[in-house]
Amino acid sequence: MFVTIFLSTIYYIYGEYLIVVKPVDVGVREAVYTIISIVLWALMVSALNTGDFLLKNWKNATLKAAEYKVKAAESKQIAAEIELQALKLQLDPHFVFNNLSVLSELILKDQQLGYDFTENFAKVYRYLLVNSKKKLVTLQEELDFLDAYLFLIQNRMGDSCTFQIDIDKSKLSMQIPPITLQLFIENALKHNRTEEENPLLVKIYSNDNDELVISNTILPLIKKAYSTGIGLKNIVNRYALLSDRKVSIEENKETFTIKVPLIK
Repeated sequence: MFVTIFLSTIYYIYGEYLIVVKPVDVGVREAVYTIISIVLWALMVSALNTGDFLLKNWKNATLKAAEYKVKAAESKQIAAEIELQALKLQLDPHFVFNNLSVLSELILKDQQLGYDFTENFAKVYRYLLVNSKKKLVTLQEELDFLDAYLFLIQNRMGDSCTFQIDIDKSKLSMQIPPITLQLFIENALKHNRTEEENPLLVKIYSNDNDELVISNTILPLIKKAYSTGIGLKNIVNRYALLSDRKVSIEENKETFTIKVPLIK
């Protein structure tokens, strides 16, 4: 706009004065030359400013593109770590050994119970194999898996742990990352005592904020179990990839509570 006004002014002066001026009218000619020089400088400054503006935009765009690539690489790395962790859970030798030991005892005592234990053991591993690589499953699918998983735990640990489940039916079609509940229950069993006189209580329920809440009483171990924190980090990292909502972890002297968003 600025340049257009200047060029229009020069054209007007040239048309009105230069054509009719005499050679002796040096003052007018010099004035016009001065204006032309100013316009040329203005064009040059404008070109430099435009070039600088475009260069800055190009740099910003390049930096943003680089940031997106870094985030994409980080996301792929997190996803790979999650998949690896899921695979480790599938092949956990302690889990297999403990349940096979229980199975051998049950078969000797009660063949029907042994059969039921075998069926639920197969359901647990089938779920792990089929869903470990999926990003999300419905809450109903996860709860069906949980039934089989808790059957194994309760037959292995007896009355030393109690589970209370209260899920609003309207939430069952919502989704969560697979194996979420197993990780939380394993975390509770690993870090607390399990005694028949004072059983560990684990509550699983939904709330009005479209969250799944897993809360357990705290019964400190005499000797704290070694923990890498991979299980909880696994869930936090998965939600970082899947949702803007974050996992909430709350702890006091009596309870340890985790809240995970349910995804629509």
